[in-house]
Amino acid sequence: MDAIFIYLNIVSVKILLLTIGNTDKKYMKEGLDDYVKRLSFYMSFEMKVIPDIKNRNSLTEELQKEKEGQLILNQVSSGDFLILLDERGTEFSSIEFSKWIEKKMISGIRQIVFVIGGPYGFSNTVYQRSDFKISLSKMTFSHQMVRIIFVEQIYRAMTIIKNEPYHHE
Repeated sequence: MDAIFIYLNIVSVKILLLTIGNTDKKYMKEGLDDYVKRLSFYMSFEMKVIPDIKNRNSLTEELQKEKEGQLILNQVSSGDFLILLDERGTEFSSIEFSKWIEKKMISGIRQIVFVIGGPYGFSNTVYQRSDFKISLSKMTFSHQMVRIIFVEQIYRAMTIIKNEPYHHE
C-alpha cells in the first residue's frame, strides 16, 4: 500500500525547468532532448525557455537580473516549490539528490520548479521567493551545459528511486 501511494505521488508531481535563453549548440540540444524524452516515462516534466532580454548588452547586470527575475516569477505559482540552481546552494551526491527529490515528490507538492538563471545569477526578488538552492558543483559551467547536466541528474534520480540499473555505485 505505501509503495503504491509513493508511486502515485511521484507520478502526480510535475517538474518544470525554467532556463534563460535558448540552447544554440546542436549537440547539446540533441542530448537535452534525449533526457527530456527519457524523463517522460517517469513523470510530467517540462522545460520552458525564457527568451534573452532584448538589448541586454545595454543594461547593467542588476537591471538585467531584475528583468529576468520578473520573467521567471511570472512562470511561478504561489503553491510551487521554487529551487534555484545557484553556486551558493546545497551540494548533493546523485544518491543524496534522489532521496531529497523523492521526499519532495511525496510531500504533497504539486509542482517543483527548478531555475537556471542568466549569466549574472538571480535578482534579490527571485532569491526571496525561492524555497531552496542547489549547487551542481563548485566549478562553473556554461548555462547550456548546466541544462543537460541537470536534466541528466533528474533522470538519474528517477532511475535510482525505481531501482533501475542506470546508476552504478
